[in-house]
Amino acid sequence: MRIRTLIITFAMALVAAAGARAADPAEGQAIAQRWCASCHLVSPEQERAMDGVPSFQAIAARGDLTGETLEAFLTDPHPVMPDMALTREEIADLTAYIDGLAE
Repeated sequence: MRIRTLIITFAMALVAAAGARAADPAEGQAIAQRWCASCHLVSPEQERAMDGVPSFQAIAARGDLTGETLEAFLTDPHPVMPDMALTREEIADLTAYIDGLAE
């Protein structure tokens, strides 16, 4: 009985790990260039953006934003932003990209 329980627990852990994926900052950059670059400076190479809109580097440097708060914001963005309908994985990728700009 104990071995059966261990096997089931191990199998469930493998299934959970297979479904998880690490956030991909490179994919996040591609998402930023597609959805965000018309308003924000999304990379140091970008030269133009809308006046008064913070750059991604400025957002990354804010001390009050964590990855979790940024993910929560991107799940339900403010009305001025386009309806991007990003998946949770895309939000995680975009957040990983923005977090990487703070380094």
